Amino acid sequence: MAKYLMLKHYRNTSKSLDCAPMDQWTPDEVSAHIQYMNDLAAKLTETGEFVDGQALAPEGTWVRYDGEGRPPVTDGPFAETKDLIAGWMAIDVDSYERAVELAGELSAAPGPSGQPIREWLELRPFLGAPPTITE
Repeated sequence: MAKYLMLKHYRNTSKSLDCAPMDQWTPDEVSAHIQYMNDLAAKLTETGEFVDGQALAPEGTWVRYDGEGRPPVTDGPFAETKDLIAGWMAIDVDSYERAVELAGELSAAPGPSGQPIREWLELRPFLGAPPTITE
């Protein structure tokens, strides 16, 4: 089994999606989209492939170590950006091919008029433990 993270990116331009940006969807279209993701998570829970998933708020803060003991904090990500991480789903599957299959299924979540949005998902494997050297 291998764990993968499927990152959902929200792009606020219609040029990057096959549909209108989500802020132009009706409340029913947003609800149907969220329900699709919840249904997929339930299906993957039944097969033992679901690990966890969350939606993320558009607000955020950037923090970094400054060497002085008090990290600087700035606003961000910024609303005017064209790409925000909107949420994620972690899966534990038998193969990379299965991870790609499930990412394709998540990409088919409905948008306006119930049509699949065909969003690009970032699929990233979890970093495994480094090999143990024994002598």
